[in-house]
Amino acid sequence: MKRCELCSHIARVCCQSDNASLCYVCDQNVHSANFLVAKHSRTLLCHKCQSPTPWTASGLHLGHAATVCVDCLDEYSSQRRENRIGQENHDVHEDGETDDDDMESSDESESENDDEDAEIQVVPWL
Repeated sequence: MKRCELCSHIARVCCQSDNASLCYVCDQNVHSANFLVAKHSRTLLCHKCQSPTPWTASGLHLGHAATVCVDCLDEYSSQRRENRIGQENHDVHEDGETDDDDMESSDESESENDDEDAEIQVVPWL
């Protein structure tokens, strides 16, 4: 795990201008020093693997956010797909037939899971 350059907590933000990985508290302390350093563009780090995410911002206070990189998001999505496929295969009876009720509930759960995937968003903590 990457550590904050100033306090050794887990790094959550990367500032290319300062060439530093910082925790949220140290990022706020450093980048609120004056209006010039507040303009530094910073990238949030993935909460899972700590690689840079597509989310960048500048300003006095970025706020806390739970973010993931594209690779971790793809890994999560593929695991969900595999779990869904495994569950569908589990619903098939030994004779190879499925219950109509099982198929209807499976179709409903798939549409619910698709809705859940569409609702995943990165939102800063306030």
